[in-house]
Amino acid sequence: MMWLSWRQFRIQALVAAVALALITAYLVYLGGDIRTAHNAYRSRCPSEGECARAAVQFRGAYKNTLLFLAGGLALIPAVIGTFWGAPLIARELEAGIHRLVWNQSVTRGRWLLTRLLVVGPAAMAVTGTATALLTWAAGPFDEVAQDRFSAVVFGARHIAPLGHAALAVALGTVIGLLVRRTLPAMALTLVAFIALQFVVPNLVRPHLMPPEKVSLPMSARAFNEARSLGSITGAAVVGGVSVPGAPDAWISDTSSLRTADGRSLGEAAFNECLNNPPSTGADGTFGDTAVCLGKLDLHVDVSYQPGHRYWAFQWMETALYLAGSGLLTAFGLWRIRRRVS
Repeated sequence: MMWLSWRQFRIQALVAAVALALITAYLVYLGGDIRTAHNAYRSRCPSEGECARAAVQFRGAYKNTLLFLAGGLALIPAVIGTFWGAPLIARELEAGIHRLVWNQSVTRGRWLLTRLLVVGPAAMAVTGTATALLTWAAGPFDEVAQDRFSAVVFGARHIAPLGHAALAVALGTVIGLLVRRTLPAMALTLVAFIALQFVVPNLVRPHLMPPEKVSLPMSARAFNEARSLGSITGAAVVGGVSVPGAPDAWISDTSSLRTADGRSLGEAAFNECLNNPPSTGADGTFGDTAVCLGKLDLHVDVSYQPGHRYWAFQWMETALYLAGSGLLTAFGLWRIRRRVS
């Protein structure tokens, strides 16, 4: 049964091997290029100011490329679940081939498990290899950017994608088992897995561990170090603040700008500094606006995860996805024994 499953899987395995070879070649080239640029960046750091400018240039040169690659890697489990997992059982149920197999000595449970034991590890191997290559290639950039916790980057580094691949195969297989038609099963698998990739980083991951909380005073310098001011709703908010002493922390929640008595800054006062700040000739990202807001004695309340928890989150999310794949497999075994004729 195992040999038969491998023979049926050989075309998909060959396509994956060719794609992985192309990915390997590109990421090895990119990793070498990033390391050359990183060495040049470090050579331009005799002073803090020059180092900061060099860091901005280094990040700008590779940020979009690595973000695109991380997004592409996140699609690998989705594609695998769609083209490997969904047709795995649905194709044979749709064609009626399962009746021939079940009339032999092979039990239904063994038939399903054997197929999953062929496709599942192969999916994890392909995804894991691509992840390891991207993690290596982006290593110097991640060291400078200190952005490992961002939703896209976190899911494309180290071990978390292994759990994604395992769940994608199990999810596709179970959907195929329920739908029993190949094309609808593939479409549903793609939609369901992409939805999971949105739900977990945004609604589940922030709650895997209780966050630390801190109040950050917002001086003119702090405003200039932030990434954004305001929002499309006009609220008095600041984005992209960092926790002093913890540049690699994951900030999961930032309050609106608050006054010394703890109340939210009014939109009128905020907009006055944003649109008509007194001219002081200040430089920096927000210049006179930062000076104006800095005089209001403001602060923000921040919830964050310290950088040293990164690996704990990697292990917990991987375990969560693996547990999900185990539950789906158990449900599939129950379903095929009791409900599929």
